[in-house]
Amino acid sequence: MMQTGQIVGKVEYREGDGPTIEVRKGPVDIETTVTDATLSWTEGEDRGSAAIPLADFTRYVNEGAIRVVQ
Repeated sequence: MMQTGQIVGKVEYREGDGPTIEVRKGPVDIETTVTDATLSWTEGEDRGSAAIPLADFTRYVNEGAIRVVQ
């Protein structure tokens, strides 16, 4: 399911076994599946995306770090 949202708090993801990376605050597109949520954003000409487990996404929403708009 595709939704739009806003990152308003600390949201982190991890690429492989690397360190956690913070998602920048601002608007994001959110696509959820049964197992994960993919956050996509643009900054000028740069595009970014991060896949996080659905449980983490739900926790971020419940804590108020991600606001789902639609």
